[in-house]
Amino acid sequence: MGKGPGLYTDIGKKARDLLYKDYQADHKFTLTTYTSNGVAITSTGTKKGELLLADISTELKNKNITTNVKVDTSSKLFATVTVDEPAPGLKTIFSFIAPDQRSGKVELQYQHEYAGISTSIGLTANPLVNFSGVVGNNSVTVGTDLSFDTASGNFTKLNAGLNFTHSDLIASLTLNDKGDTLNASYYHIVSPLTNTAVGAELSHSFSSNENTLTIGTQHALDPLTTVKARLNNYGRASALIQHEWRPKSLITISGEVDTGAIEKSAKVGLALALKP
Repeated sequence: MGKGPGLYTDIGKKARDLLYKDYQADHKFTLTTYTSNGVAITSTGTKKGELLLADISTELKNKNITTNVKVDTSSKLFATVTVDEPAPGLKTIFSFIAPDQRSGKVELQYQHEYAGISTSIGLTANPLVNFSGVVGNNSVTVGTDLSFDTASGNFTKLNAGLNFTHSDLIASLTLNDKGDTLNASYYHIVSPLTNTAVGAELSHSFSSNENTLTIGTQHALDPLTTVKARLNNYGRASALIQHEWRPKSLITISGEVDTGAIEKSAKVGLALALKP
């Protein structure tokens, strides 16, 4: 659904993606293939220091039902079944992790021209209940994100957010961690033709009285190559270059350096995603 305020997770998403998406210090390889009957099989390997992690997942789409199953190196099985639009604007998601018997949950998402709601409940005797909702339009959105533990009778999450969108500018304000953390973010499209954008995020913790400011930018060198850079107030500078060397196949090289301790070796990450 293209119009409407979206969901609560969309508040500040553009700035978060600009500042944090695709940055990594690990080495990651992803290969996706397709069977003759349309099943997508994705194998992923990640090297984190001396630790090697891997998983394999399958995705099957049948009309409006999508089934995802993933198995990782810790012998955990992740399964998700998504039913898209059983009714207009509605999406149903069922998920569980084996062998964790308490992980099963059902989620309902509903998007309307002036509202977006997502609610989930765990499939246990004393479930964790989540609710998030936003109201507004394409310009102004206000919403909340709550989690209630029926076992303890306590709220485990109490968040609220505000989003303002005007042509090439998006500003967001969220209050998280039960009122302890205030985040303000800004995203501005400088040039749509070259996908050039700038963004910033300021986070303030009331309990520790600490502030974290992160600024970043992105620019497309050509239709297939994008560069990004970011810097925070602690002197950590990061940059990446991403190239689509064939349709849907990406190679991303990223690096991070602490400008206050240049003598330390920089962190370099590499991600390679191959799709037919």
